[in-house]
Amino acid sequence: MERVAVIVQDGFTPFEFGLACEAFGLDRTDDGIEPFDFRVLTADPGAIRSSIGYTMNVEADLSFADKADLIVLTPIPRAQWGTIDPRVAEVLKRAVARGAWVMAICSGSFLLAASGLLDGRRATTHWMYSDAFADMYPLIDVDPDVLYVQDERIITSAGTAAGIDACLHLLRQELGAEIANRIARRMVVAPQRDGGQAQFINKPLPAVQSLSFSAVTDWMLQNLREDLPVEELARRAQMSPRTFARRFKTDLGTTPGAWLGRQRLMHAQLLLEQTDLGLEQVAWESGFGSAAVLRQNFVRKLGVAPTAYRGNFSCTTPIPASA
Repeated sequence: MERVAVIVQDGFTPFEFGLACEAFGLDRTDDGIEPFDFRVLTADPGAIRSSIGYTMNVEADLSFADKADLIVLTPIPRAQWGTIDPRVAEVLKRAVARGAWVMAICSGSFLLAASGLLDGRRATTHWMYSDAFADMYPLIDVDPDVLYVQDERIITSAGTAAGIDACLHLLRQELGAEIANRIARRMVVAPQRDGGQAQFINKPLPAVQSLSFSAVTDWMLQNLREDLPVEELARRAQMSPRTFARRFKTDLGTTPGAWLGRQRLMHAQLLLEQTDLGLEQVAWESGFGSAAVLRQNFVRKLGVAPTAYRGNFSCTTPIPASA
């Protein structure tokens, strides 16, 4: 992935536009990361009004989008749901046809839906808009409960911070775990929340907050090789298994098993990038037990086999693991 285009139109939201610029537009050569050829595009170049009243001058039309490896769509106002500029729709259709990535952040999913490219696919948007999204587009399998969804090379995300998670998810696939982690550190965000985490927790300040689980999760990370049943984790947290599982999901937005599985996968990715350990050893070190189980998880979660992942992202010089 070398060329990235962000398409904006009147009513664009500054935060989601800014996070696309942060993820893909900054020069990080001082971190050893090659910069993307990053462009901001619009159908009719000139002054584009934001959702909060200021205008931004965009000089480039849509022509660069036909060369882009990734096209990002920013959110659009409610009044524009259900419509799309035919020129933008054609650009998106050509991008999907040639195998480019397309990402829609928050209500940008409505633009993708209006193009017809989400028909028959699973997708998401901000939970506040998901009912309207499903009503307007019954051919789309709308999942209102997740942070982001990848269907082949189309990614849709929920709002605000979930857009960061979606960007890091894509960067992890294209650049590898270590590079994505370096970018996340520069952004001062967690390396990646799993897409299946809940968008929305009913109690904004739950009775048991995440720091209450920090000792347990730290211990889990230090013991990925071991079998870690909920009963053992609950004992360490001094809770019953049922209470532990319920509060863990309430606090962290996912189940203990799903959280652990994601950490094991991330650790295996780093081992494949930074060491020459055999697959059986990588599987053991990361808690998968066998190369066969490791392979199943890689193919299911990342769409690629461990050997292919290593071929793409192996580092010639080992990089120390970061906290």
